[in-house]
Amino acid sequence: MSEVRIERLTGERLKALLPDLARLRITVFRAFPYLYDGSLAYEERYLRTYVQAADSVIVGAFDGETVIGAATGLPLAHEPPALTDTFAAHGFEVAKVFYFGESVLLPDYRGRGLGVAFFREREAHARALGRFDWAAFCGVVRPPEHLRRPADHVPLDDFWRRRGFAPVAGMLGSIGWRDLDETEESAKPMQFWLKELA
Repeated sequence: MSEVRIERLTGERLKALLPDLARLRITVFRAFPYLYDGSLAYEERYLRTYVQAADSVIVGAFDGETVIGAATGLPLAHEPPALTDTFAAHGFEVAKVFYFGESVLLPDYRGRGLGVAFFREREAHARALGRFDWAAFCGVVRPPEHLRRPADHVPLDDFWRRRGFAPVAGMLGSIGWRDLDETEESAKPMQFWLKELA
């Protein structure tokens, strides 16, 4: 196995990697708890948001030249009202929040500090911009008795708490996608987590 490295992706380098990043996201998000039945075309369109949005960041993890993980972030103001309205309703100023989109990492590379690096790099980017009071993200809420929950599934809550994030009580939104066993897209409840960038 080659040395794994972290790299912030921008410009032409990022554009060239969009197909690889799209495939990575589909692979990782098929697993519980997301169970996402995605398409390459949609994922590439989604990732172009980060190419076009001012002050966004994508951090890639590479084994040699192979993308094995990635994490995204951008100012919350770039997100649609379905997301920003939840923050405003809970008293947060949208312009002061930097939003962490997703972190995806292939299973064989977990437990090696790359997830920590993803949070560190995105926080450093948000702090360097100098205008954000909060970092935030959301995670899907699945019932404990969900039929597709693996017996060995460990939620990421403790990992997120160690990064300094905490769930905001009652701060739930929803994002729609099609689960692997669904014929149509449905809304999934999402819990928001925040960290003060003091």
